[in-house]
Amino acid sequence: MGFEQAHAEWIGIHLKRRKGERRGRLERGHLHGENLFAQKVWWPLKGNFDHLHPEYEVMDWRGRSYFADFAYLLDDCLRLLIEVKSYGTHVRDMDRKGFCNECNRETFLQGVGYRVISFSYDDVADHPELCITLIRLVLSRYLPQNGPTERQVVGENEIIRLAISLARSIRPIDVTRHMRINRRTAVQLLQSLCAKGRLIPLKSGNRVLRYELAKTQLID
Repeated sequence: MGFEQAHAEWIGIHLKRRKGERRGRLERGHLHGENLFAQKVWWPLKGNFDHLHPEYEVMDWRGRSYFADFAYLLDDCLRLLIEVKSYGTHVRDMDRKGFCNECNRETFLQGVGYRVISFSYDDVADHPELCITLIRLVLSRYLPQNGPTERQVVGENEIIRLAISLARSIRPIDVTRHMRINRRTAVQLLQSLCAKGRLIPLKSGNRVLRYELAKTQLID
C-alpha cells in the first residue's frame, strides 16, 4: 500500500471515531504542514501510521483543550507529542502572551508524562532526513530491543547522545562508564560509528584514543 492510500485510510478511521469539535479540528487542522510531515518524515520512518494520532486533544495547565499536531502513543511506554511549527505562526506573528502560553503548555505536558518535540515547517519541507534522524534518536530510548542489530543501533545512538552532552571528544572509558559495558564492546560501537561516518577517530601516534562527532551529527 502506498502513502496516499494509507494516509487517506488513516485519516478516515480517525474521522469515524470522532464527533463534535474533535472531528471538526481534524477536518480543519490537518493541513499542508501536517500532511507534509506524514509524507516526508513519518511514512519513510515507519511505513505505517500505527499508534499515531492526528490532531490529538490534551488539556493544558489551565484545564483548556489543546490539539497537538500528532501524538504517538505506545501504551505506558511512550506518550510523544509532535508539533510542526511555521515561522509565521509561531515566531513572527506570536505576541508575548502567546509565547508565554506556549512555553507553559509544553512544560506542563512534559510534567504530566508527555514527551514534546517540535519541528519547523522549513525542516520538514527541506530537510526531512534530519527530522527522521532526530525522531529515531528519541524513539530509540523507548522502543523494545528485539535483536542484536536493534541493540547495536540503540547503543550507537546512546553514544551520540553522550558525545553531544559532553561537548568534547569522547573516549572509550566515557562509554564504558556511561553504558556499563566492557571496553571491547565500547570500542566496537565506536568503530562502527566511525565506519558509518558519524564519528571521526582522533589519533595520537598510531593509536586512536578519542573520537569526535562528525559535522553531520551537529545541529546548528
